Amino acid sequence: MTTIMNILAGIAGIYSLLIFVRIILTWFGHGNYYGRPAELLVSITDPYLEWWRRTLGLRIGFLDLSPIAAMAALSLVQSICTTIARQGRFSLGIILAVTVLAIWSAISFIVGFCFIVVALRFIAYMTNRNIYSPFWRIIDTISQPLLYRINRIIFGKRIVNYLTGIITAAAALAVIWTGGRFAIRLLAGLLLKLPV
Repeated sequence: MTTIMNILAGIAGIYSLLIFVRIILTWFGHGNYYGRPAELLVSITDPYLEWWRRTLGLRIGFLDLSPIAAMAALSLVQSICTTIARQGRFSLGIILAVTVLAIWSAISFIVGFCFIVVALRFIAYMTNRNIYSPFWRIIDTISQPLLYRINRIIFGKRIVNYLTGIITAAAALAVIWTGGRFAIRLLAGLLLKLPV
């Protein structure tokens, strides 16, 4: 069982690396310029990435967060296989604890990223930065839908001042990150104590 789990963990790790390379290539074009190796990479990774895009729909403006979820799932599989290989046994508590920690890791990354975007938007607002520069347009493209959704959840249909909305969104993201971190550590500790 240890050998099989180590092989599965290795496969998940290699596939994660391929997906990471594919994501990096999308930053520099569609991959058509890199020849046959890029075409092979696209044919191996895109079906998996497309499934996550269709299933979760994690798009905020021009930003697509579904590759993060796709890589988090592979990381989860790799962690579970590595843990089983290391322990030499299958334990429901270990599997659940690893799963909860992996899911929180992805959520924590997304919440942290969103907090940074909102903080940058706050800085731009307070310093009257040129919002027409490419950098601030990207920040606005990401932050506007995010601010809208968070403020809609907190304030409902009430209209609030833009600065209040930014501060409230930043505070909500900070509370989610710190509270979630504490709760997940507590939950993972309880799950590890579960019997086999």
